[in-house]
Amino acid sequence: MNQISSTEHATSSVDDDGIATVTIRNAKVLNIVNSAVSAEVTAAVGELAERPEVRALVLRGTGDRAFIGGADITEMSTLDRRSAEVFIDGLRALCQAVRDFPAPVIARVPGWCLGAGLEVAAACDLRISSSTARFGMPEVAVGIPSVIHAALLPRLIGNGRADWLMLTAENIDAETALSWGLVHEVVAPEELDAAVARAARRFVEFGPSAVRQQKKLLRSWEELPVERAIADSVAEFGAAFDTGEPQRYMTEFLNRKRS
Repeated sequence: MNQISSTEHATSSVDDDGIATVTIRNAKVLNIVNSAVSAEVTAAVGELAERPEVRALVLRGTGDRAFIGGADITEMSTLDRRSAEVFIDGLRALCQAVRDFPAPVIARVPGWCLGAGLEVAAACDLRISSSTARFGMPEVAVGIPSVIHAALLPRLIGNGRADWLMLTAENIDAETALSWGLVHEVVAPEELDAAVARAARRFVEFGPSAVRQQKKLLRSWEELPVERAIADSVAEFGAAFDTGEPQRYMTEFLNRKRS
């Protein structure tokens, strides 16, 4: 594992297979995000986004008590309208850096995933959770609405479930999150690292250009009418053959089938 950078609140590394990891650090025991944490994690993700060798990114906090336990209430309690907008725009930038990352991003969720933490998780492509994880959007309980990438939740889990999470401020457990489609896999706490590594290693087996193309298409399909999305994908399919990956992977497949 080769460390790329380390700051007060974020470390990043890439292993020999191109699996990158960004770890939130020195952010209290629940990996709480304040302005400094948001900025440094955003910068770490942005730096890795420029590295073509990266096949997948694992985003995690320090320890197993939380993925991200929310935004820093101590800092938020001092804000006025102008500074509040600056604060939340920093969190927006973090979520968007994750969402725009060219390779798949996997959230490792061992415990609490609340508020801003759930917004960051929603911006990831895959969410793998411990059976002890808990999810919630508690903002209304402290006098603010859920905003920015909370807007992704209705499309992930449906309007009714998103309404319930954001209006009641109640938490849900990991099995409920799985049944709602909020997370993709739930495993025992001692199996979490292996499950995350297994998911990340899948992307090492595939052509990197094809995976990046697929992620780009998935993002564009969220915005385009269905007919336009279908039509636009024809050119993307053709472009894949410029990379040489279809020729290589299809030939390998056919050779295995014949043997």
